[in-house]
Amino acid sequence: MSNVFENDSPSNLTEYSVSELSGSIKRTVETAFDQVRVRGEISGYRGPHSSGHAYFALKDDRARIDAVVWKGTFSRLKFRPEEGMEVIATGKVTTFPGSSKYQIVIETLEPAGAGALMALIEERKRRLGAEGLFDQSRKRRLPFIPRVIGVVTSPTGAVIRDILHRISDRFPVHVIVWPVKVQGEGSGEEVANAIRGFNSFEPRGEMPRPDVLIVARGGGSLEDLWSFNDEIVVRAAAESQIPVISAVGHETDWTLIDYAADVRAPTPTGAAEMAVPVKAELEAQTAGLAARLQGCMSRRMDHHRQSLRALIRALPSLDQLLALPRRRFDEVAAGLGRGLELNTINKRGSLERTAAHLRPDVLSNRIAERRQYLNERMTRAERTIERLIDRSKSRVGRADAIFTTLPTRLKTQTARLRDHLTNLSRHADTAVRHQLTRARGGLTAQDRMLQSLSYKNVLKRGYAVIRDDENRPVSQAATILSGMSISIEFADGHVGAVTTEGGPSSSTQRKRTAKPQEERAPPKQGSLF
Repeated sequence: MSNVFENDSPSNLTEYSVSELSGSIKRTVETAFDQVRVRGEISGYRGPHSSGHAYFALKDDRARIDAVVWKGTFSRLKFRPEEGMEVIATGKVTTFPGSSKYQIVIETLEPAGAGALMALIEERKRRLGAEGLFDQSRKRRLPFIPRVIGVVTSPTGAVIRDILHRISDRFPVHVIVWPVKVQGEGSGEEVANAIRGFNSFEPRGEMPRPDVLIVARGGGSLEDLWSFNDEIVVRAAAESQIPVISAVGHETDWTLIDYAADVRAPTPTGAAEMAVPVKAELEAQTAGLAARLQGCMSRRMDHHRQSLRALIRALPSLDQLLALPRRRFDEVAAGLGRGLELNTINKRGSLERTAAHLRPDVLSNRIAERRQYLNERMTRAERTIERLIDRSKSRVGRADAIFTTLPTRLKTQTARLRDHLTNLSRHADTAVRHQLTRARGGLTAQDRMLQSLSYKNVLKRGYAVIRDDENRPVSQAATILSGMSISIEFADGHVGAVTTEGGPSSSTQRKRTAKPQEERAPPKQGSLF
């Protein structure tokens, strides 16, 4: 009070610092607007910041308020904010003392009514359709009889049972179920990951790759089916290399995955009927075709038999066929004797003409010419042999000279190699000794360094190391509980002990281990299999 009178203040108003006034305003605003719901249009949204937080504004035709969605909350939003989208935000109002501004910290965000959802779906449908994700040219035909069917749905509920029951009744094949959430937070990411996961299977891998995929969910409201309007699900279905059957909701329910899938089924049961044919009908159809084929073959054989009989009747008799050849044979046989006589006369005349040219003087001249030719060839052969013998003698002489001087050259080369090997051995011994000396010095230096850095030198100065019952070093007193077995290591040995007090109290421990309700992990989904 003395300070107030000394300052001669013109009034009795309390004096605040800027930080105090800002903090008081912040507490007042947060207390008064701790939980509010605000409806407005998103403005200035540019996606999440590099920190993971999202900053934008909510506005109407007369006012504007800044908004922020923290990173942890942003990952749990059912809808991603979009520019110009009308939403209902739930959160608390707070101030930012650094710039004297107030903002709403959003905890939940939802579109403002079904009309807004439909508008968002139409806008997303238009944008994805412009990219060509819904083109008919991208659609693929379903396999007639798939060997493996992949099903992406919840493992609990009637949908998976209906699909399995219908496939078992119509055409039993191998079915692989990828369990996912089909509603709520993170369901869209799970469905997209399941579609991409099936596509990542190797065709001949340990887990068989499905020939067709069924993405199924039971009926529900527009909000319940919203996960299948998610852009990530639509893109995964459009990019799938495996044909996709969309079976989401009832026949009147349409989602964006229905446009991206290769085939849309009105219900999950209808998807199972599209995936496989009726085995009994195929067997009956096959039996009918086999009967028709058998009848056709029988009729064809009868037709060929009748045609063969008609051809047999049209053929002439054996005597008629052999009459002309027999006549020709008789004519040839009649002229055979006369032909032999003429041939003999011709051969005799040819022989007489040839014998007239065979005279003794002609034969003597032929023999003389052949003998002279043979003598010339023998003379040339003898000369060739003599030249070869002379060349061989020259080669033998040169080889003999080389072999005569070879031992002397070998002795000289051996002496040189022995001297070189001796020098190399002497240099190797010297190098090994130098290397051992350097290695021994380096090892000694490392040992000195290790001894200087060892914690046991610290223990010799009166310190000790405390370890828990799992032999892990304890560095903080807060980790030691009462009654806990510990081991104390001194410089000369170990001592066991039991703690009597220390560590946090039981109430503090319960507060530390307890988690808020909203941070607990959701219960794991059960499996039908």
